[in-house]
Amino acid sequence: MRIQLSDHFTYPKLLRFVMPSVVMMVFNSIYSVVDGLFVSNFAGKTAFAAVNLTMPVLMGMGAVGFLIGTGGSAIVSMTLGEGRREDANRYFSMLIYITIALGILLTAVVFPFLRPLSAALGASGQMLEDCVIYGGILLAFQTAFMLQCAFQSFLAAAEKPKLGLLVTVAAGMTNIVLDTLFVAVFRWGIVGAAAATVIGQLVGGGIPLVYFARENDSLLRLVPTSLEPKVLLKAAANGSSELMNNLSASLVNMLYNLQLMRFAGENGVAAYGVIMYVNFIFSAIYFGYTLGAAPVISYHYGAQNRKELKGLFRKSLCITAVTGGAMLLSAELLSGPLSRLFVGYDQELFQLTCRGFRVYALSFLISGFNIFSSAFFTALNNGGVSAAISFLRTLVFQLMAILLLPVVLGMDGVWLAIVAAELLTLAVSVFFFAWGRRRYGYL
Repeated sequence: MRIQLSDHFTYPKLLRFVMPSVVMMVFNSIYSVVDGLFVSNFAGKTAFAAVNLTMPVLMGMGAVGFLIGTGGSAIVSMTLGEGRREDANRYFSMLIYITIALGILLTAVVFPFLRPLSAALGASGQMLEDCVIYGGILLAFQTAFMLQCAFQSFLAAAEKPKLGLLVTVAAGMTNIVLDTLFVAVFRWGIVGAAAATVIGQLVGGGIPLVYFARENDSLLRLVPTSLEPKVLLKAAANGSSELMNNLSASLVNMLYNLQLMRFAGENGVAAYGVIMYVNFIFSAIYFGYTLGAAPVISYHYGAQNRKELKGLFRKSLCITAVTGGAMLLSAELLSGPLSRLFVGYDQELFQLTCRGFRVYALSFLISGFNIFSSAFFTALNNGGVSAAISFLRTLVFQLMAILLLPVVLGMDGVWLAIVAAELLTLAVSVFFFAWGRRRYGYL
């Protein structure tokens, strides 16, 4: 039976509704990791380090898709909750067309600077050439990636989370199969990995575009529209936390790479790459939950249903707490096998990676609350609070930690920086939860 945004959500119904988004995000993260896995094992750690050095720049551009998707879906879901379906379709259509235009523009602007930017991040010699090749191929198809990011949120708002899952599985399997063929069989190296990624992104961004352009049984469809600056600015404000989260993560990852090049050289960058790939998968559980739950929260906020809003808030905190404990335990138990999967061919690199992952994993116990708090205020259409939480979590606190802790603790300080940042952000999240309880009525 189809679950509607207007329903009363018990624990089982909430989990059933968000599960496709969780699985979608986890699967999306897994297939994002595949490039690194194949490149590391079949092209070597220099090419693997090049992929990791380039990825923050590409993810920073993709953040625009998350900005429009998360911020826009909050407006669209609230508008649906107010009973204005035609307006919701116009807003949705405008935001998708804006995403396409921005994708083309950003590709044209960034492309000429790819080589000097890679060099500034520390790449030289063969690593620099690999950065330019891999980054150039992905940049050429960046619009498809941005659409894929945006549609992940809008499919949930359209009451089609299962379709979002199917699209992600299709994109992921395309990438995995082509990585096996291009990198492992044909031995095309970093070129093959990049080609497999962009073809997968074309699937992930193209299928929803065709679906929404045609008659369908969801709540949304692409229709003729016009530019509505107020809606666009509101979407940008709502999604600013997600933009900040992704841009800050890109900037912080660059700083991590610079610190690791200083303390451990190429091995440090490779080790951090492995930890980030595994972190993508674990954090995807939290992001998938918030992606699925946000339209429900926005809908009931728009419908002025405070009783349901209270229930969603409390259930979400309980689910996050249980998930955090399970993730920490899993991470500690799997640190060795997962590290060996990527870099088992180099014992020194394996030991460095395994140690770093065990320390870094402590953050999983806390990060879910901070991810939810930011997404929760986005769903309530309070982009300012959401952005403040994300800004402090992903940029200010991490920059402070990554600059200071290694001075005192060496390499362990690099790995502990994320834990310190999450603890500081948790205090901020608790403050804002207390601040907004009466204004929004979720407590």
